Amino acid sequence: MKDIHEVLRRKQTKYAQLAKQIELLQQAVEKLREVAPLLADNEEEEDNVVLGEVEEDLHEPNVMVAQAAAGQAGTQAAPPKPRGVAPRWP
Repeated sequence: MKDIHEVLRRKQTKYAQLAKQIELLQQAVEKLREVAPLLADNEEEEDNVVLGEVEEDLHEPNVMVAQAAAGQAGTQAAPPKPRGVAPRWP
């Protein structure tokens, strides 16, 4: 049979570790609550930028069709440049 004092010591050590982890998690929750509204504002702004780019892309085909019609006289139109696309590195 195990020594009851050894079992109690181990349980107290484990309890202390869990209490410390709980305290750290509570501190993290408080910090996240402070930052969450800021992140939400940034996400809304990013959504608006993306929607604006989509609307621009919807209008671009009309411009490209007009350029193609004007360029049918024998000259080849240059390929359109991608907008808002960052170069990717291997």
